[in-house]
Amino acid sequence: MRIATGGIIHETSTCVDTLTTLNDFEHDRGIIRGDAILERFRDTNVQTGGFIAAADEFGFDLIPLLRASAFPGGLIRREDYDAIKAELIERLEAAGPVDGVLLDLHGAMVIEGIDDGDGDVIATVRNVVGPDVPIGVPLDLHGNHTKWRVEVADAIVGYDTFPHIDMAERGKEAGDILVRTIRGEIQPTMAIHQLPMFWSTPCQVTARPPMSEVIERLHEMERRKGVVSMTVATGFPWADVPEVGSSVIAVTDDDQQLAQQLADELGGWIWENRQRWYSPPLSIRDALADGEKVGRYPIILADHADNTGGGSPGDSTEVLRTFLEMGLQDALLLYMVDEEVAQQAHAAGVGSRIPICIGGKSSPVQGAPVECEAEVIAISDGTFAYDGPMFAGLTGSMGTSAWIKIDGVSVVVVCSREQPFDRAFVRTLGIDCRKVRYICVKSAAHFRAAFEPIAGSIYNVDAAGIHTHDFSKLPHTKRTRPVFPIEIPARR
Repeated sequence: MRIATGGIIHETSTCVDTLTTLNDFEHDRGIIRGDAILERFRDTNVQTGGFIAAADEFGFDLIPLLRASAFPGGLIRREDYDAIKAELIERLEAAGPVDGVLLDLHGAMVIEGIDDGDGDVIATVRNVVGPDVPIGVPLDLHGNHTKWRVEVADAIVGYDTFPHIDMAERGKEAGDILVRTIRGEIQPTMAIHQLPMFWSTPCQVTARPPMSEVIERLHEMERRKGVVSMTVATGFPWADVPEVGSSVIAVTDDDQQLAQQLADELGGWIWENRQRWYSPPLSIRDALADGEKVGRYPIILADHADNTGGGSPGDSTEVLRTFLEMGLQDALLLYMVDEEVAQQAHAAGVGSRIPICIGGKSSPVQGAPVECEAEVIAISDGTFAYDGPMFAGLTGSMGTSAWIKIDGVSVVVVCSREQPFDRAFVRTLGIDCRKVRYICVKSAAHFRAAFEPIAGSIYNVDAAGIHTHDFSKLPHTKRTRPVFPIEIPARR
């Protein structure tokens, strides 16, 4: 049994002005070809790692093609996407006849002129392998799932966790489904129920209510007779595409009516309870005040409007400015994306005091730069190895980086737009997050996998930033329906 694998992975924000280009795909785990894919991703918590585990357990030959990924960012330049896709397809054609295809995709990829990038990849692969070769696709919880991709794939399997600690598990599940399909044991049949709803990020954390109730209900439905898999996607509101929003996908064994019934059942229950998936805005100062009342430390603020994990620039300044205005001591900000300041710190050296103009360089929406004097505590080339639940086994690079201190506020300044998935990188600088009183992370929820065990309290705050969670401010021009909580208002 020969199953090919490859993919193009990107979470695309149309809210940022910069294009994602071929250069953005060229990093340490960006574009990997052939057998190097197996070497790089074996025993790692990514979807391809799950494909490899499935091949080992279920005894099929995994044929690696090309896997290309870039950090979340703006629209992908069309000519660069076409070049990557062309190489993927060339390698698929050169591989000869295959019994199935496992695609590593995200679910919210947008290209210049193509609103559904993931659907385009699946459809292009379908054109090559024909209608009878099954295609399995694990996708992110934050995909904007379309009717097109449901039509051209055989089995879509979504993540069950946020933070995403089950990526390899879902990849392995997709492999299992494909093997059973090829052996003739099942015939996957899919249906989708799309929801006109933008789901507040604090209400998506799957380890606790209310999101845990959604996943429990989903798992109960998966245990029913004839059900192969159930997926809920909370969507990605920062992509201006026609089918933006949440959805439910059901996969059954050759029963289209049951698939639609299940998708509608879970989708209807989610819609009836839509008020529970809405979280009103919380200011920085109010969050800190609540944390002080709790009295446990560190108090962690998630600056989700500047979440680099969704494509935001990572240089908003409202939290830093507020920390300084309040005179906070023993505070830490992770990370400020500012190459100019990082290079300045390296040039000056550890122990130096330097005048800086930090943050606020990408867009006026991100706030004005903060002019101040900082002490350089440590510098780094940015290389490290992840050890948290999400990306354990992978290496990363934050680029030229520095730990600087402004009065009582420490700031880790980096060049790469990557959120703090775990605490591994800051440890290389000498920072022990367990001993800090206040921490701000430019992340929405992925940080929780590594930071929640040490947190006294956690709050998502609505500071000024391009990825605002006031959804009414998002520049949507393509969506075709009213959504909750914009045109269909939430109760406040």
